[in-house]
Amino acid sequence: MLTRDFVRLSLSSVRFHRTRSLLTALGIAVGIAAVVLLTSIGEGINKYVLSEFTQFGTNLIAINPGKSATFGISGALINSVRPLSLEDAETLARLPHIQAVVPMVQGNAAVEFDRRSRRTYVYGVSDAVPEVWRMKPALGRFLPADDPRFARAFVVLGSKIRDELFKQENPLGKRVRIGSESFRVIGVMESKGQLLGFDLDDAVYIPTHKAMALFDQEGLLEIDLLYRSGVDSAVVAEQVKQHLISRHGNEDFTITTQDQMLETLGSVLNILTLAVGALGGISLLVGGVGILTIMTISVNERTAEVGLFRALGALRQQILWLFLGEAVVLASLGGLAGLLIGAGGAWLLHVAVPALPTHTSWGYVLAAEGIAAVIGLAAGVMPAWRAARLDPIEALRTE
Repeated sequence: MLTRDFVRLSLSSVRFHRTRSLLTALGIAVGIAAVVLLTSIGEGINKYVLSEFTQFGTNLIAINPGKSATFGISGALINSVRPLSLEDAETLARLPHIQAVVPMVQGNAAVEFDRRSRRTYVYGVSDAVPEVWRMKPALGRFLPADDPRFARAFVVLGSKIRDELFKQENPLGKRVRIGSESFRVIGVMESKGQLLGFDLDDAVYIPTHKAMALFDQEGLLEIDLLYRSGVDSAVVAEQVKQHLISRHGNEDFTITTQDQMLETLGSVLNILTLAVGALGGISLLVGGVGILTIMTISVNERTAEVGLFRALGALRQQILWLFLGEAVVLASLGGLAGLLIGAGGAWLLHVAVPALPTHTSWGYVLAAEGIAAVIGLAAGVMPAWRAARLDPIEALRTE
């Protein structure tokens, strides 16, 4: 049998039984569409979350007080943890490869101006925030580079706080009360939106030492380091670790590089994407069962046709490949339709709900199409094998 005749016979059988072929391909199409749509949502969320985390830069290291890992010994043997101090931050700034340092304290307090009040986050930070966190003032300037222990009572407002307290009025030079102390407004930050549910615009920024006094804190909540590009984060982290151990006497702190955070976050999001893709894969299996059923019926209906082919000299392998080809054609057509439905559905979903990001990954698309073809091939094996083993004489008698 020529290849041309083989292709013509496979396609003619699909065209002749249009309704049956449509329903069979529809099962695969639904499965492919589900895989493409769900993985598009998963990939979109993956890229969105990672972009949100990297908007503050990529060469960052965070240091927090306390050790997150356990040592397998009684906690009574370590009865105190030395807090991170401003002196720690100052000495870290002098290490090689360190470009800038932000010692941070965080609290919550009411910010008041002219009988207006709003309770919000208060961040005690240094002048290096624009460089380290990539946040710039939209109006005025950020905190000056004062001596940390004698910093002036200046405050920089988030854009939402500015709108709530000052409306259309220029806030520069005005005084606001935070807790029991008065601060002069010297700047307003540009709008940054939300990061994983935290409104970055609903906050104010004051000098670190002022925040420590305001919230009666002896140590820092965190020290953020910006290291130079081109330097391995693991090398810098080890350098910082040894330096703080020499100051504290033991490792009573936790160092987290942004590479580690992104790697952990990426692995979690990838598992989420695979999980939702697997849910769509269940629909593919259902479609495979549909192909198995239809092909079995097709063999029963075309027994006489198979007998005629065998009587005319067709080999068993040719009969086998004829029915397998029909199964693969059905699966491929269903896969193509499912791809169009899934990709189109992902695009329409993003248009309808702009806050829900979608991204169609061609890797998942090709994998889904390949799986559809394999399922069609596997589902057609048993009926095709049965057709190939029919006795020509017995098959012709069914006519």
